[in-house]
Amino acid sequence: MPTNAAILERRHAALPRGLATSAPVFVTRAENGEMWDAEGRRYIDFASGIAVTNTGHRHPKVMAAVAAQLEKFTHLCFQVTGYESYVELAERLNTLAPIRNAKSVFFTTGAEATENSVKIARAHTGRQGVITFTGAFHGRTQLTMAMTGKAAPYRPRGTPPSFGVFHVPFPIPHHGVTEDDALRALYHLFKADMPPDQTAAIVIEPVQGEGGFYQTPPAFMRRLREICDEHGICLVADEVQSGFARTGRLFAIEHYDVEPDLIPVAKALGGGFPISGVIGRAEVMDAAEPGGLGGTYGGSPVGVAAALAVLDAIEEEKLCDRANRIGGIMVDRLKAMRQSNTLRPIGDVRGLGAMVAFELVKERGTHTPDPDAIKPVIHAALDAGLVLLSCGYYANTIRLLAPLTIDEGHLAEGLDMLETALRT
Repeated sequence: MPTNAAILERRHAALPRGLATSAPVFVTRAENGEMWDAEGRRYIDFASGIAVTNTGHRHPKVMAAVAAQLEKFTHLCFQVTGYESYVELAERLNTLAPIRNAKSVFFTTGAEATENSVKIARAHTGRQGVITFTGAFHGRTQLTMAMTGKAAPYRPRGTPPSFGVFHVPFPIPHHGVTEDDALRALYHLFKADMPPDQTAAIVIEPVQGEGGFYQTPPAFMRRLREICDEHGICLVADEVQSGFARTGRLFAIEHYDVEPDLIPVAKALGGGFPISGVIGRAEVMDAAEPGGLGGTYGGSPVGVAAALAVLDAIEEEKLCDRANRIGGIMVDRLKAMRQSNTLRPIGDVRGLGAMVAFELVKERGTHTPDPDAIKPVIHAALDAGLVLLSCGYYANTIRLLAPLTIDEGHLAEGLDMLETALRT
């Protein structure tokens, strides 16, 4: 059997260096919150494929639904011949989403979903301008790369910004950006670069993903809704990473008592199978002309079957409640670690449901980022048997994305491994 090192050597020879992999291990098997590599070593998974396996690796309901679908057909292309399961998934999401009179359309990747939400907003408003926020991550296509509010490593050298895309500072008070600062910047942008009557959409993550799991302040989100209503702008809540029970609600935007116009979704919707979509107000969704939306693999029969099973699992296993319990355990443990003088200094600890993160700082009791500490901790955790992901606009944040179905013994084991890694 090949070793991790041998496969890694082949990987370097066969794949471009732009495709980075966080952990130099190659998984051969995974179940719920555990993974095993090519050498048979076991790991606790606190990454979940970047918030994809909220229902755990190979959830029985998902696997059974996919197996049943494979006995029927694997691909038709909905634009050629429809299939009822696509319609059923749309009906269920339209009912579940915090949008009145909703419609849905399906794609394959998160970037497709986010880009199509902009396409829909532009069709509805007849405008081109798009406003996003510093630290945001919206994808790797040309448009979504421009929408992403962090240059390195997502925008290669020489990549020009897309016309009509502008960024406003995301409010993070403990890093010196208040809600008032962000609103002043937005009004300045309206005056200097993109008037509101030329703005199609304001796109915001209720909880930033790659940006560091910073939560949009509720009053700020409500003010954005008011501004969008005042000027006929579409408010887009990007739920690609925060959706499907991760934050303790099916959609993170449900924490805000705000109704967005459009919600791009992906990742956890398919429980490990590729599917994404946009849910939105019918009036907005119907703006695109027939043939203007879709894609060859969009809403694939296999992905749709998996998504329907994911929604069943979330409801039947009460995974929103489970997210709150797991998140509480994580946050309490991290706050205890923050008090220890034998571990690396921990700054802000935050979590909405089981979307939990903490910052590494230069000195205990401060918020001065220590990005140099991230790699040693990630590597030490992997050596201990825990898979972690970093993130953050300041490159000093570690995010915890355990499956919502994880065994609590494995959760405690993973947190023990994390504490060991923080001693390095």
